This record gives sequence, C-alpha cells and structure tokens, in this order.
Amino acid sequence: MEFIKILAIAVALAMDAFAVSIATGVNLKNVNSRQMFRLSWHFGLFQALMPIIGWSAGLSIRSYIEHYDHWVAFGLLAFVGVHMIKEAFQDGKAEKPLKDYTKGMTLVMLSVATSIDALAVGFGLSLLKISIWMPALIIGIVAGTFTLIGMRIGERIVAAKRLSLYAETIGGVVLISIGLNILYDHGVFSTIFN
Repeated sequence: MEFIKILAIAVALAMDAFAVSIATGVNLKNVNSRQMFRLSWHFGLFQALMPIIGWSAGLSIRSYIEHYDHWVAFGLLAFVGVHMIKEAFQDGKAEKPLKDYTKGMTLVMLSVATSIDALAVGFGLSLLKISIWMPALIIGIVAGTFTLIGMRIGERIVAAKRLSLYAETIGGVVLISIGLNILYDHGVFSTIFN
C-alpha cells in the first residue's frame, strides 16, 4: 500500500483522538508535559494496536464485533462527556481540583473509544493481504502527534476568560458529539428515523 494512502487513513483515524485531546486540553486548562505524554502515548499506542488486533482476527470475529463496536465507542465517550458536564455544574467547584482525564480508567476508556475504528481498518487490511506493521506504526505516530497538537489547541482556547467558565461543559459536549457522530457514521439514525 502506498505511503500517501496509509497517511490518509492515519489522519482520518486520528480525527477522533484530535477532537478528544482538544476537549481534554480545554478541561485541564494548564497542560503539563506529563499529561501531554500520557494522552499522546496512550492514544498513539491504542491507535497502533487496534489495527494489529483487527488484522490478526481477520474475518473470524468480525461478525461478532461489527454490530456493536460503534455502541461501545459511543458509550465510553458519552460516559466521560456526561461526567465532565456534571462536574462543571457542581457546587464548590472553586475549591475542588479539576479531574485529570489523562489518568486511570478514564484514560483507558478514551483510548479505546477513539481507536475502535482502527480495528475495522485492520480487518480491511487483512482482507487485502497487506502487511499491518508499517500502517500500524504510521497510524500510531499520527494519532500521537495529533493528540499533542490538540491538547495545546485546547489549552489555548481556554485562555479566553469567557470560554474558561464553560470549559468542562464544552469538553463534555464535544465528547458526546463525537460519540453521536460515530453512531451516525454507522447508520444508526437512518434506521431509527426511517
């Protein structure tokens, strides 16, 4: 497979990670190098591993996963998004430190949710009998890079005083919107409204 095609796939797959990293940067307000490393490392790692898993599995388990993978991604993103919105409206917020979404199970949930589409790419590459190692490496590097850029953008967005008041709400809405977009891409709404 040509490098430019692999790069295009990697950029497309990195868009969810990019949007989530912007929301995370907005939520954290002041992003430190540790947080940037953790989020970009995990997003890049999961984006690289998911196509390998999908490629390894091939068609053997595809029929079991493809019917609900989009619901898993939506559920994880919606859970974290609702949690962010809820925290934005809690009393006594000034004394309470912001939740760091680059740690713990939240980090794992976001990593899985933003990389689940890469699983399908791995399936597709296995059908085409294309080696997965170079595409997986490129996908991981692009996702990690986009995550770093997204966190910086989110941090800069929150520098605007008016926006900083609503940072967590905006971040939560962005995560839920990404989840809804995943459902839309999988045709969930067309089956509901038709």
